[in-house]
Amino acid sequence: MIWLEGKEQIDSVKAMMREMTEPITAILVGAGDRGADTYGEYALQHPDLIKFIAIAEPQKKRREKFVNKHQIPARNVFESWEPLLDKEKIADVAIITTQDKMHYEPTKRALKLGYDVLLEKPMSTTLEECKSLADISDEEDRILQICHVQRYAPFYSSIKSLIDSGKIGKVVNISLRENISSFHYAHSFIRGHWHNRENSSPMILAKSCHDMDILYWLVNQKALKISSFGSQKFFGRENMPEGAPDFCLRGCPIEDSCLYNSKRIYLDIIPLLHIGAKSSRGMERFIIKTVLKFPQLANLPMFKRVKNFTEWPVSTITNDFTREGILKALSETNYGKCVYKIDDHNVVDHQVVNIEFEDKTTTSFTMHGFSDEEGRTIRIDGTKGTIIGEHLASGDRVVHIDHLTDRRSNVWKSGRLVGHGGGDDGLMKAFLENIESESKQNVLTNARAALESHLMAFAADIARLENRVVELEEMR
Repeated sequence: MIWLEGKEQIDSVKAMMREMTEPITAILVGAGDRGADTYGEYALQHPDLIKFIAIAEPQKKRREKFVNKHQIPARNVFESWEPLLDKEKIADVAIITTQDKMHYEPTKRALKLGYDVLLEKPMSTTLEECKSLADISDEEDRILQICHVQRYAPFYSSIKSLIDSGKIGKVVNISLRENISSFHYAHSFIRGHWHNRENSSPMILAKSCHDMDILYWLVNQKALKISSFGSQKFFGRENMPEGAPDFCLRGCPIEDSCLYNSKRIYLDIIPLLHIGAKSSRGMERFIIKTVLKFPQLANLPMFKRVKNFTEWPVSTITNDFTREGILKALSETNYGKCVYKIDDHNVVDHQVVNIEFEDKTTTSFTMHGFSDEEGRTIRIDGTKGTIIGEHLASGDRVVHIDHLTDRRSNVWKSGRLVGHGGGDDGLMKAFLENIESESKQNVLTNARAALESHLMAFAADIARLENRVVELEEMR
């Protein structure tokens, strides 16, 4: 026998153990983009690790699609979470990916039934419910892992390792930007589920609790003070083009020049083609650039996937991916409406947050919905060095600069990665390993850690609304 060393030996033993055991069984509450298309697909790709045996999903087509893919028995198929979680525990884990305001009750019930839970962010939409879930997970001695996927992405883990190595000395300041592309902001936060804070959650919680979590993780200290400014600056009837109809397809006078034209986003998928044109994969880049330059070639077989695109964001607006089905959705739902005429849209389109931590480290965070390219950028200045990072749709780059020698070193570089830069797969892998180890101590994004970053998000929202500096101790 050849003896392996270090990580190779551990991985080999784990692989042998998996072959001797059954996969972890799971129930899914909510078969939307995250539940079905991310965590569900992971199960299909790793059937030896995890198997879904039950589903609760109100939308019939989504439910049936998941049932067929995962071969769920009829007795374990439900339209809502209540009858599923009224049963005795039937699986090892529960994965809960409902809309934000629907997180608390099914998670509470699952924990009390004895399930270990993977919960989509945010934990909940009130601080009280977040605290309650953390307490319940402790009382029941169950794992409650929050889907802060960014911590599991190689981009951020390489930055964290560099900080922990001491190579940049003590961290003094971090500047983090979340640059949301124009079409993504329009899709999710004007037309989509998160356009109204009362029906979902504030932007700083719904989208940027990831960023609060990353800042808390990198600084490794509790936040003391937070200030914040931001508003809904651009999207409203005061900026509406003259003569704009309620729906884009009804003959908008500026349809050819409007970034938010629904046909451009969901039928021609021009924003996604622009992203793909920067791909590090040569053939993908060639195909997409060709379609952009010669749209008439989209009918050729090799371009079929581009023409018949059915992934996000198209998968969000309809379950009928024919041209007729997409046109119907754009004629009847918010996804086809003029972005300037959705009157109950009330989340910010830009926001800045300043934070002081216990050790006097300061951080600044900027979120805006007007970027040319989706992604985050970060600069970390320490007493001995600087880290500069780009975590973009087109690829990742992390550079370390030594202040003494002025030497620049590439710490991490990659081409375009799907699934939050590898964070989605990293999250699922870590969750399943935590279940196998039966130890809450190894959970990187456990409920207690997530509670701290959620606290920061709630404080930033209060600071913005009340125009004051919030002391976090008053909220703890």
